[in-house]
Amino acid sequence: MTDGALVPIRITGSIIGCMSEQKSKRTRKRTPNNKTTTGFRVSDELWAVLEPILPVHENTHRFGGGRPRVPDRQCADAIFYVLRTGCQWKALDEMDLCARSTAHDRFQEWVEAGVFLKLWQAGVGQFDELKGIDWDWLSMDGALNKAPLGGGKNRAQSHRPRQEWGQTQPAD
Repeated sequence: MTDGALVPIRITGSIIGCMSEQKSKRTRKRTPNNKTTTGFRVSDELWAVLEPILPVHENTHRFGGGRPRVPDRQCADAIFYVLRTGCQWKALDEMDLCARSTAHDRFQEWVEAGVFLKLWQAGVGQFDELKGIDWDWLSMDGALNKAPLGGGKNRAQSHRPRQEWGQTQPAD
């Protein structure tokens, strides 16, 4: 820079403005931050509880090779994103988490292994240690009733034949 003159800075081929000094180039790669999924990542505290519960993976490829396995933490991020937001598994293909088929397969594997039940039990245990649960005063309620406005006996009769699912109609 000579005599403090302003020099235009070129960013992506266009002149944006003038500055008196140029900044040095970035030395490390920028970390991708997806604003949609960053808030749904599994925290380090939750991962410390979840990781020991996960089943150990055994390579079932007949020659011991195959594609490298997607890390469990990356799949956990995708699974908890779906569980928290209620989106479809198909929506994961548009995110930067992992493929929908990988996340769903891992979810089914973990359900079968009882991972989520163990995680829930660990969470209840931690809450009991921190706040205390009064196990003497607990109640559970449930009811299975007919819908109050579900229709009475005087409703219009169906024009369908009286045939149950999977049955053939009787011959006349």
